[in-house]
Amino acid sequence: MTNLIAWVLRAIQFGTIIMFGSMGETITEKSGNLNLGVPGIMYLGGFAGFISAYLYENNAANPNPVICVLIALLFAFLAAMFGGLIFAFLTITLRANQNVTGLALTTFGMGVANFGGVYMLDGAIYTAAPMTNAAFSAKVFPFADKLGVFGEMFLSYGFLVYGAIVLAILLHIFFNKTRVGLNLRAVGENPATADAAGIRVTLYKYLATCIGAGISGIGGLYYVMDYNNGIWATTGQIEALGWLAVALVIFTTWRPLNGIWGAYLFGFLYWLYQFLPNLLGITLKSYMIDLVQMTPYLVTIIVLCVVSLRKKRENQPPASLGLAYFREDR
Repeated sequence: MTNLIAWVLRAIQFGTIIMFGSMGETITEKSGNLNLGVPGIMYLGGFAGFISAYLYENNAANPNPVICVLIALLFAFLAAMFGGLIFAFLTITLRANQNVTGLALTTFGMGVANFGGVYMLDGAIYTAAPMTNAAFSAKVFPFADKLGVFGEMFLSYGFLVYGAIVLAILLHIFFNKTRVGLNLRAVGENPATADAAGIRVTLYKYLATCIGAGISGIGGLYYVMDYNNGIWATTGQIEALGWLAVALVIFTTWRPLNGIWGAYLFGFLYWLYQFLPNLLGITLKSYMIDLVQMTPYLVTIIVLCVVSLRKKRENQPPASLGLAYFREDR
């Protein structure tokens, strides 16, 4: 039972990181923009949130945990939005290739974050912000310990875990029940028709790309401040999680509600290698661990193949995804 609880705890925390990343990218892709710079954006968000809270925590006379959280969230969101703005300007205004721009943004975000870490933290490879970590990881439900295994498995997390679930539900409502959400989907499906109907295509694309990037950046912040115990480390792990977030968007067929269980499924599959030896009574070799950690990507490929073969329109990506819009061609 102890191993099962540990597996659930790790899977849900892991899933929260990529859920934020995938929710942000889903917003972006609903507008027709394919931003492969999610790993770099998550890097920017994670570092900006960490360094801002770290500097406040270590320089204020009496640092307040609530202010630590607010500062971290604000700067993470703004830094990630800046990354999204770069992508939007290059691909929407200058009509650069979206695939190339996204990959370049990933490299840019990683470079800026790692350079900033070395420069602003005096070359320290590992640096901690304990007060901010405690604030982010504090249990939302303090009575969870009294509910036994159920409380330990499902009610013993920080506020961002539940915030990610609420966000997925709100996005589902936004895309399907609100006028702005339906307009955004129209822009992603057929920008020329949306433009003819009076929808401001460029504005929708810019806002979706920047806000989506900001939400993805919160995933990077959660990784640093909660999942990684408030420690900034230049290990490259955020990049791998960013690519998993992109894969999750495809796996969930661009549906936010599917992102909830999909993210946790990815978490269970990713951490299976650590608990499989106890479950099966075997010892995994290094190559077997790599194969197990590859499972989420393999599952995504299988889902993509099945969706492509079934050819149901509701399971397909936005029709104009990855394509630049030329208004003069309307």
